[in-house]
Amino acid sequence: MIVGLISDTHGLLREEALGALQGSDLIIHAGDVGKPEILETLRAVAPVVAVRGNIDQGPWAERLPATAVAKAGTALLYVLHDVHDLNLDPVAAGYHVVVSGHSHKPGCTERSGVLYVNPGSAGPCRFHLPVTVARLDLGPTPWKIDFIDLIGTEEGGSSPARRVRAGG
Repeated sequence: MIVGLISDTHGLLREEALGALQGSDLIIHAGDVGKPEILETLRAVAPVVAVRGNIDQGPWAERLPATAVAKAGTALLYVLHDVHDLNLDPVAAGYHVVVSGHSHKPGCTERSGVLYVNPGSAGPCRFHLPVTVARLDLGPTPWKIDFIDLIGTEEGGSSPARRVRAGG
């Protein structure tokens, strides 16, 4: 089970992002989509779970929830735009993964057996940060997360794969 993670497209869906998400069984967009066509294009690759970010405005965006829950294989994922708005205990609620965006900083940490993943920003270059998406492979134990630098802003291009010890 491969979960493609994307966030902060801000109205720009790069061909490189689409290529990196190919083969995903599920795609999660953690907000700041920018325009509804992005979600339609992603749905051509795999089913999509998306949440509303702080820039998402208008009738189409009002249909997006502030938070969402997704099941991928045996993993239960909680999705929100800004992790600072997390108002529940993921461990007590039974979540294995929390997916967020907003900061534009790709990262992965594990706390109390819960994996916290921010795929970074896949949209316009901002804040001198890389332009990234992530792929979460729920097949191996421990789970494997790949951060993919879409435009080579990090030294050496794509970020190396990392194995994480949450869930599984």
